[in-house]
Amino acid sequence: MKISIINGPNLNLTGKREPDIYGTKSLDNYLQLLATAYPDVEFTFFQSNIEGSIVDEIQRAGFDADGIVINAGAYSHYSLAIADALRAVPAPAVEVHLSNVYCREPERHHSAIAPACKGVIAGFGLDSYRLAIEALDSMHNA
Repeated sequence: MKISIINGPNLNLTGKREPDIYGTKSLDNYLQLLATAYPDVEFTFFQSNIEGSIVDEIQRAGFDADGIVINAGAYSHYSLAIADALRAVPAPAVEVHLSNVYCREPERHHSAIAPACKGVIAGFGLDSYRLAIEALDSMHNA
C-alpha cells in the first residue's frame, strides 16, 4: 500500500511552535517512527507553507497513492483549491489535525477540505497520523 502524507503551513515547526497546543515532539521524527512501524506501507512525505505547492503535490501523489493523509494546517479552513485538488484525484484522503480544532477559535471550526475527504481525525496530537493510516488501511483492505 502507498500512502502520501501531505502537510501544510507551519507543520515543519512542530515540536517548537506553541508546544502547549502541538506538543514537543518533532513531526519529522514521528513520521520516521511511523515508517518503521508500518514496513509494508510505502510512504511519501511532503510539507510546504505554500498553498499551490500543496495542490501540486496532491495532483502528483493522488493518482499513484492508495491514500492521502492531509494536514493542511490553516489552509484547511478556507482553501477551496486544496479541496478541489482532493476531489480531482482517485486516492481517498483523511484530514488530520494535531489539536482539537473544535475547542479552539471559532474560525477553526469549519473545514473547507473535509467534504473532499473520507473522514477527519483531530485532537490526538501526532497520533492523529497513525489513526489516519489505520483508517486508510481498513478502507484499502475492505
